[in-house]
Amino acid sequence: MNLIQRIWNWCRRFRHRLGYGVHSPSDFYLVTSVIYERLPYYAFRPLKERRFEEGRPHYRRKVNELLFRLVNHLAPKTLLEVGTGDGSSIAYMQEARPSMSAETVDAGSVEEAMKWLDARMAELGSVDFLHIAHTPYYIEVFDKALPCMKDNSCMVIGNLYENDAKQKWWKEVIQSERVRITFDLYDVGIVFFHPKRSKQNYIINFL
Repeated sequence: MNLIQRIWNWCRRFRHRLGYGVHSPSDFYLVTSVIYERLPYYAFRPLKERRFEEGRPHYRRKVNELLFRLVNHLAPKTLLEVGTGDGSSIAYMQEARPSMSAETVDAGSVEEAMKWLDARMAELGSVDFLHIAHTPYYIEVFDKALPCMKDNSCMVIGNLYENDAKQKWWKEVIQSERVRITFDLYDVGIVFFHPKRSKQNYIINFL
């Protein structure tokens, strides 16, 4: 996304900043103390200086730092990522919680992605944290993984607005019966499944 487009989108989301309109205490904390946290973490400087695979898909560093904070906050025991890209996102998340079991795959075909997920799900039974990152098979990955997401699991979906088809699909994710709480940060979407929560989609100005 070029600078002009990012500025335009920031203006469109201006009202959705700093927790405005978020009434749930837990959701407000996530927005103000995790998404908008500005304090530098111990690992950010060495991660910034690391060289990742050039020319591969990746997020802005701001998004990777958010993933670090999110994993640090949620403290998952298991994490799966589909669509490794340049490897920076998984590096940030692993650094946030070195003790967790974290695996990533850059599947070259949908069959390969499904086979890998089948094997991981059979081994783990359920997943605490799933990152659907730089992959064209996001629909298949979501559908395959959904039954294995626990009530307290978290799913992060990357590049929500990369094309019209994905934007349309993201709206379907929001309406999914299993999905209860979603945070739309433009670069990524954060999905929670707490069954006792009323459905809510928050637009967050994270641009």
